[in-house]
Amino acid sequence: RTKHARTCAMTVSNEETWDVVVVGAGVAGASLAARLGRDGRSVLVLERDLREPDRIIGELLQPGGYQKLQDLGLESCVEGIDAQEVHGYCIFRDGEQCVIPYPEAYVAEKDGYEHVAGRSFHHGRFIMKLREAAAAVPNVELRQGTANKLLAEDGNEWVDHETKPQRVIGVCYTDAQGKKCTARADLSIVCDGMYSKFRKNLSKPEIDHPSYFVGLILENCKLPEPNHGHVILADPSPVLFYPISSTETRVLVDIAGNRIPSTQTGDMAKYMKESVAPQIPESLRQPFLDAVEKGGFRSMRNTILPGKPLHCPGALLLGDAFNMRHPLTGGGMTVALSDISTLADMLRPLPDFSDLEASSRTTKAFYHKIRPIAATINTLANALYRVFCGGSGNKAHDEMREACFYYLKQGGVYSEGPISLLSGLNPQPVVLVLHFFLVAFFGVKRVVSHYGLAGLWLGSQVIACATAIIYPIIKSEGLLHFMRACASAPRPSHPKKDL
Repeated sequence: RTKHARTCAMTVSNEETWDVVVVGAGVAGASLAARLGRDGRSVLVLERDLREPDRIIGELLQPGGYQKLQDLGLESCVEGIDAQEVHGYCIFRDGEQCVIPYPEAYVAEKDGYEHVAGRSFHHGRFIMKLREAAAAVPNVELRQGTANKLLAEDGNEWVDHETKPQRVIGVCYTDAQGKKCTARADLSIVCDGMYSKFRKNLSKPEIDHPSYFVGLILENCKLPEPNHGHVILADPSPVLFYPISSTETRVLVDIAGNRIPSTQTGDMAKYMKESVAPQIPESLRQPFLDAVEKGGFRSMRNTILPGKPLHCPGALLLGDAFNMRHPLTGGGMTVALSDISTLADMLRPLPDFSDLEASSRTTKAFYHKIRPIAATINTLANALYRVFCGGSGNKAHDEMREACFYYLKQGGVYSEGPISLLSGLNPQPVVLVLHFFLVAFFGVKRVVSHYGLAGLWLGSQVIACATAIIYPIIKSEGLLHFMRACASAPRPSHPKKDL
């Protein structure tokens, strides 16, 4: 059904009226604006800085995320930026490796999915293509401006629903020329990223910073498995390699804790050469050392933020502003694009958003509907990071990490189930819990085979270790919601076999 955009009215007081105001033009904001604009809504997008962003994460889009990009009609945004297809993962551990391809079981040919593949690219190039796509929609205006406050019905600043039990009716912002402006809208959607200004107003944030990623770029490096992400299970935490263009490979070294070695004193280069390089596969070691010698270290603090929204009539929180997980599995953009697709589908039947009861009912239902996918991808990312981190001296934890590697190395259903979760193709919480504890019991089998009956005590500690890893993560996502999600998670589109 075709929608008719509300005419944007400008008054002498620099006040405009739109159907939707979107704060932030990153992955979530730009893709949402494009989709809502195509649905006939008038959309104003406010972005603090319209220059091409330069980040070291948000460079790998899993196959499930790419399918959502197709569903949104934005697949052209990975064209013309030298993006690389990603067909799976290669995992290294103590000189051994296992290759895990993405499962072709989740290709739905009738929906236009030719084969299962993710995409990797320079983050900034992808963002600029998304912004171009949004700006090309007639109903959408992309504007540089800094959002200062959410506007309540009485014309004052909206802080939270308890302090001011009114609906949000728009955003006050400062434009690129420094002029104070107001954009009124029946729906204000905040997607202003990991450093969100409005997060505390629209949710109950519980933020954790487990580690940093330190990034380098390798030039003209041939990966052991072309078009695959590479994970090195190093001590004390993992190292990632993946292509971001036809000539460049991104390296991300995870450094746990709240501090990283100094680049100015040379401590970072020393750490990379002495602690990390010896654990890098031989075929990648020299290119890695060359990149370390060249310098150009970039760092990003990793953030875990379970989504705990506050129901706010007239306003929504999305993207990294709302929900983050450890970026080890590259699931952030998949969650964001899935949320955008779901929200747009739920809003589409509404003729407009002026009916407060109808729009509030829809936005409240939205937060419940997105939980299964988000909870699965978040829990997987955070649990896998905990499992992959070593060097703690905990024998049971070391056995759990070994069990995970050798479980995946068996291939078949043992790798297809976990990789279907990681890829975002089969985001079912019950599958996640099943495979997580199958790994733990596989670890028990390994220690008993090695130590005999004497290994039963260590085996029980492995089970306890697995529980200690996953239970707090599920609890932080909302135990009751997670259990409900186990029963209501969507089935894959066209599985060729039951995993």
